[in-house]
This record gives sequence, structure tokens and C-alpha cells, in this order.
Amino acid sequence: MTQSGTHSELTQSLERKRAQLKAKLADLTAPPEQNIGVGFGKRVGDGTTEAVERISTTATARSIDGSIKAIDAALLRIAAGTYGVCEICGSVIPDERLEARPSSLRCVHCARQP
Repeated sequence: MTQSGTHSELTQSLERKRAQLKAKLADLTAPPEQNIGVGFGKRVGDGTTEAVERISTTATARSIDGSIKAIDAALLRIAAGTYGVCEICGSVIPDERLEARPSSLRCVHCARQP
């Protein structure tokens, strides 16, 4: 736990962030609106534009999903009493790192390792 806040405040903050990310992910993965009347008359290149948009949306959705999983892991560590401890070396993760990135699993040194 960081010196500057309580577990309760941190948990609430992480849960709010998780809810925001879940809503954003739901928007990204919602079925596209049907374009009635669009079909054979499409311009050349429209299919490519749509494909690029889908790839971008998929990458964004994966990133958001990864952030949600990191928050879930942080919430589990808070509940287990291991929040703020590096999962690799077992040292305390500095408050500055946890404030900048509350879902950090590793200290800066271990995070830099491949």
C-alpha cells in the first residue's frame, strides 16, 4: 500500500478506472450499425478503410483488456495484502511508481528486464 493513501481509496480508484475501461471496451466491441442501402455501390478503397479501422479497433480493445486484467491483478493483490511488493524480486515498489501506475506488478528494475 502506498504511504499517501488507504487501501479503500486505492481500491475505489482502481474500480472506477476498471468500470471506465469496461465501458470503453463495450463501445469498441459493439456490433457496427447497419448501413442500409450500402452494398454494391461502394467506392473502391472503402473495404480497405474498414479493414484498417477494424485492425485499429482490435488493437485498442486488446490494450484496454490488458489494462483491465492489470487492474484486476492489483485488486487481488490488495485483497491478499501483497500490493506494492514486486512479484519478481519481492522488494517494495516505491510509492512514486505506484502513484504513477497503480497496477504495477514489478519494481522499476525488474520491469526493465526482458
